[in-house]
Formats: sequence, C-alpha cells, structure tokens
Amino acid sequence: MAVKFSLSDILKDVKTVGIAGHINPDGDCVGSTLGLYNFIVENYRNVDARIFLEPIPNKFKFLKNADKIEQANEEIMFDVFFALDCGSGDRLGDSYKYFEAAKKTVCIDHHKSNLSFADINYIIPDASSACELVYDVICENDFSKSVAECIYVGMVTDTGVFQYSSTDGKTMTVAGKLMDMGINFSRIVEDVFFAETFEQSRIKSYAILKSKLYENGSIIATYINRAEMEEYNVQYKELDGIVAALRNVRGVNVSIFLYEKEDGSYKVSTRATEGVDLSLIAVKYNGGGHAKAAGFQMVGEPESLIAEVIEEIKKQL
Repeated sequence: MAVKFSLSDILKDVKTVGIAGHINPDGDCVGSTLGLYNFIVENYRNVDARIFLEPIPNKFKFLKNADKIEQANEEIMFDVFFALDCGSGDRLGDSYKYFEAAKKTVCIDHHKSNLSFADINYIIPDASSACELVYDVICENDFSKSVAECIYVGMVTDTGVFQYSSTDGKTMTVAGKLMDMGINFSRIVEDVFFAETFEQSRIKSYAILKSKLYENGSIIATYINRAEMEEYNVQYKELDGIVAALRNVRGVNVSIFLYEKEDGSYKVSTRATEGVDLSLIAVKYNGGGHAKAAGFQMVGEPESLIAEVIEEIKKQL
C-alpha cells in the first residue's frame, strides 16, 4: 500500500539513520539511496546517516558521497532504516540485519512485486523509478544540485533514457525540474547510459554473436560463463546493457541474458516490450522486478535454464 509520508516527521528526534538498496545495485538503486543520503546529511545535521550497498559500478562513482558507501560488516541498531528500490527484505543482502533490528523501517519502491515489508511503505508500481519517488518525498524542500544529479541518474537508467512504458508526463516534468537546477544532463546520459569501455563493447558483441532466436523470432537469448568473462577481461558489473541490446533486435518481444556468478549459479536478466509480465516469473524464482524488466538467479546448465525461462514466458503468450 502506498503511503506518502513526511520525511521531517519521520526524522523528528531521530539520531541514527541507515539507508540501503538491493543487491547488485543498478543506477536507480545507487541514485535513490545516494540522493536520499545526500539530502539527509545536507539538511539534518543532527542525524548520523549511513549508506550501505554492495560495490557499485564505476560509472556512478562521480556522484557526491559515493565514497561514503559502506559494506554491512558490523552490528548496528538504527532509529530509522530506509530500504530503497527493493521489493523484499532478503533483496537487501547483508544490510537486511540492519533493517530487521531498526526501531522504524521505511520502504520506497516501484517494483510491482514489492511485499510492503516495512513499517511505512511508499510503493508506486507505475512510477518510472525509485528515484522519482524519492523526489516526491523531498520535493517540498529545497535540495542541492548533488541530490538532483543522483535522482536524474536513477530516472535515466531505469527508463532507458525515458523510452520505457513507465515514463509518463509526471516523469518528464520531474526530469525537467532537475534539468532546470543546472545539472549536466547530457553528460550524465552519455556517461551512465551510453559510454562503455573497449572490453564492454567486445563482450557485448560476443554475447550478441552467440545469441539465438526462439518462438519464431519473438524471443532472443544468450549467456556468458565465467571462462568467457575471464577471456574478455570483464567483471559481471560490466555486462550491463547486453539484455537491452538484445531487445533492440527487430521482431523480438522478450530478451533473456544469463551470466555465471562466482558460485556457479546464473544471474538471469529479462526485458520485454509487451504481452508478458516478467515480474511474475521473477517472483517464482525468488527474484524481483517489473512487468517489462526483471531479474532472478537459477542453477543449472545455461541452455537448459534458457529453455526453462522460455517455457515460463510461453505460458503468458
């Protein structure tokens, strides 16, 4: 259930605040958590705020206070703990222990699969991004350019530069207001969405080269294993963009991309244009996401896993 709340009410008489997002943080996760963190440290000087995320992609490290991000290694009890861009407690990873121990919990999210697991939940599945919802929470206050940059990063990445169906008039209005604050919006789009290293270009090309079409060309899938990642000298965080590139193939409705993790399991990323609710498939495998973009983990041989995911998709076609 969506409950719009007053941030000032929540932070009244609060001394410690924790902020975290989902495992394998993407642009919306990084932007929403850092945006809220920056707003609090800049406007609530009496509050000791801390932010916890798994290591973030290098392309987001230009954001203010990215160097303040911590790993959840110690035992702490927070007065308030914010879970952002996260559909369930287990998706917080190691930070979930802080969430469980906190005196009060707040969730800000736009995932359809969200379980409303906090004390206070601001969940809008139709919103473009968690960052847009962070904007909702702070928009009645003055906030800095550094906060605006964080919010814009999340909106750009989660909407595919405002081309996905979750983009609406409000999304563009918010983006325009952020642009009016003087952020270098064109540079942000180039650096966080389009720019890639030579190694990223090579692995993307290789992944597309080995991709296969299924169901009369309506589904496309490919995978990368650990040996191939080592051969191309890339880490898993450099595989961003492959699943979106696959979906750009004309006639494709659903794209599937798998990469092998250190433990031998496969991270599955899916994208769709229409007719399929990928979040339903993700939930079945204890993952999360949206109707048109979702992710989860599976164990097995990649070709068999792709066939299994395709069977799940076919149930909805």
